[in-house]
Amino acid sequence: MVSEIVENQVSTSERSAMSALITQSVRDLSERLIRPNSRQWDEAQHFPIDLFHQLGEQGLMGMLVPVEYGGAGLGYREYVSAIVELSRVDGAIGLSMAAHNSLCTNHILLFGKETQKQTYLPQLATGEWIGAWGLTEPNTGSDAGNMRTTAVRDGTDWVLNGAKNFITHGKSGNVAVVIARTGEPNTSRNATAFVVERGTPGFSGGRKEDKLGMRASETAEMIFQDCRIPDSQRLGQVGEGFVQSLKVLDGGRISIAALSLGIAYGAYDAALAYAREREQFGQSIAKFQGISFKLADMATEIEAAKLLTYQAADLKDAGKTVTKESAMAKLFASETAVRVANEAVQIFGGYGYTKDFPVERFYRDAKLCTIGEGTSEIQKVVIARQII
Repeated sequence: MVSEIVENQVSTSERSAMSALITQSVRDLSERLIRPNSRQWDEAQHFPIDLFHQLGEQGLMGMLVPVEYGGAGLGYREYVSAIVELSRVDGAIGLSMAAHNSLCTNHILLFGKETQKQTYLPQLATGEWIGAWGLTEPNTGSDAGNMRTTAVRDGTDWVLNGAKNFITHGKSGNVAVVIARTGEPNTSRNATAFVVERGTPGFSGGRKEDKLGMRASETAEMIFQDCRIPDSQRLGQVGEGFVQSLKVLDGGRISIAALSLGIAYGAYDAALAYAREREQFGQSIAKFQGISFKLADMATEIEAAKLLTYQAADLKDAGKTVTKESAMAKLFASETAVRVANEAVQIFGGYGYTKDFPVERFYRDAKLCTIGEGTSEIQKVVIARQII
């Protein structure tokens, strides 16, 4: 699988071929382990932890982590390809894989001390541990400067109090990166990031959300009640938490663009196959202009989303600033996923409204992509600031 492919890579000139091998490997894995279970997981809102341990064994839970920390040592292009293939079958699985890699794991990779990297990255990269990342709160989404979760210094410790919500793996995560306010509300550099392990006294999972879509990806509260952690659990300098988060989200938005692209592909694939098979008036409905034009628009928008997403990934791999490009990719790809899924349901007609076919799930899953890790409106704010 992915780990074997990495071990056998010869040179960077073979990167394209390696990416194709990873794509095919993840596609095969998705068909074998995920597709047969997707409907059951969705209906039961079951988070399949065992699957993610298996993904870790195949190198998918630490794709961006260097080999010396137990990861696959790959770049964003390969990472995007893997998310696309998982999400092509089940967006919820792609979402959890992306959140684990690009948020929790990547935050520690980017800003952790060497001892922190050695402690946490091997367990996260192998999928032995599942990671969570806590920024959003009940009263603050985009207004992160006004967060109510606080961390107060007490000697050589910090004491955390507050709650985070809409957190992927908020109940099941083994370790979480948590951003807490360490200064006055709505002041600059007023937040700090910490690593908090599950089982730490005062740290617990709260209510699990009952969601429209992405139901196999756990979304829950994280609650902190006089949660005491040593200063050694601090990530970076005091006051750098929000600045760090913005840098993490630059990469995270590429993940959501890839997730969106995969969902769009999945909905389009299903709609195209159905349009070719479904007959009305003595011919397949794909031959009707009303349907063929829908398919043409879907294919064109998916290709545009693909180009934006891989452009952002390539820039990220090149060490370039990707704030604008990742926001553009996330904005366009997520809105494309919603449009494509909507048209896919329309092509299926009444059957598209039933759970016997996958397009209704793609339709429900797609909407989150326009909300999570910054709404479409926030992406436009980010883009506008970069171009003005």
